[in-house]
Amino acid sequence: MASKLLVDIHTHVYLPRYASLLRSRTSVPFIRSSTSRDGKLDERLLILDHEPSGGRPVGPQYWDRDEKLQFMDKHGIDVSVVSTANPWLDFLPASQASTLAKELNEDLEQYCSDSPILPNAPIKRLYGFGLLPLVPEITTKSLLDTVEQISKLPHLRGLIIGTQGVGKGLDDEALDPVWTAIEAAGLVVFIHPHYGVDNKAWGDKDNGHVLPLALGFPFETTIATTRLILSGVLDRFPSLRLLLAHSGGALPQLSSRLASCIDHDPVVASRLKHDARYYLGKLYLDAVAYGPEELGFASDVIARSGRYQTGASVTGPAVRSLGSQRMLFGTDHPFFPPLNSTEKWKSVVENLDAIDAVQGWTQTDRDGVRGGNAVALFNLVG
Repeated sequence: MASKLLVDIHTHVYLPRYASLLRSRTSVPFIRSSTSRDGKLDERLLILDHEPSGGRPVGPQYWDRDEKLQFMDKHGIDVSVVSTANPWLDFLPASQASTLAKELNEDLEQYCSDSPILPNAPIKRLYGFGLLPLVPEITTKSLLDTVEQISKLPHLRGLIIGTQGVGKGLDDEALDPVWTAIEAAGLVVFIHPHYGVDNKAWGDKDNGHVLPLALGFPFETTIATTRLILSGVLDRFPSLRLLLAHSGGALPQLSSRLASCIDHDPVVASRLKHDARYYLGKLYLDAVAYGPEELGFASDVIARSGRYQTGASVTGPAVRSLGSQRMLFGTDHPFFPPLNSTEKWKSVVENLDAIDAVQGWTQTDRDGVRGGNAVALFNLVG
């Protein structure tokens, strides 16, 4: 039964405590409240600079658990692994971030622990990614205490982080004790973008948020993960379980170019234990790519990684089926809602259709990407 579940691992929540904080602010990130002409409360979320239309309309679907469950029911989703959305705690001073992280982790545990149990499996419908207070001037002890807290909360199976680390990125050696603790606890680290790339790259034309979201977000993930690889984090922590948003951004497409550049650069040519392409097989990718060809290509890149391990004797074409084992379905709910309330969400329909249409995946592979891989990765057994 568990191998046939539909599990959404990329789905967000703004818990009431977090939403209240955003309402109390007047600069990004914040929730702006006003009254519409017909006297109704109009709340708008602004988490990026220059939000179109004065911000994103927000309501109970952002924080109400029943709304999340109704969305899941409408789309046949059995289980969701929910996470606080960007920008997390990045905008807070260290002392406030530390306190709020622990409070929000307890809130998320409650959100999940009180959720229903599936009728045909001993599995809750909601699990979660905790928060780390990764902000400048935070103490290592505070970070380690929070990792320990998350590891002891039974319905939190990982943690979500951005790309800034404690101010110098995820390749900062100051994070090594944190990676050590996360690896030892067996937690999954969901790496998610927020900052994109320099806005000057998008030019002067008004294209809404298409360029920052479609390109800036995945480019940010690509750069952050490449820096992790180059710094040797995956060599020092070989059991670290990293899950990348948006199917790893552009990293699968650029991984061979990356490997060639490393080989030709004396600064880094001898730094890593393996060819750079090997490390993509150590990663997990969400399947939020919207097209079967993109999913198939990412699957191939994962599948071929074994041949790039130093001393490997693997030859022949990559077995696409093997790569599917590190890919997991996601929706990015509650972002990108349909224009009509009766419609199903394109982020669900298109990503499921893409999984079903990947050439070379067996039905077992598709079932794995839809949910079986998540059941195994997050140990969803109660």
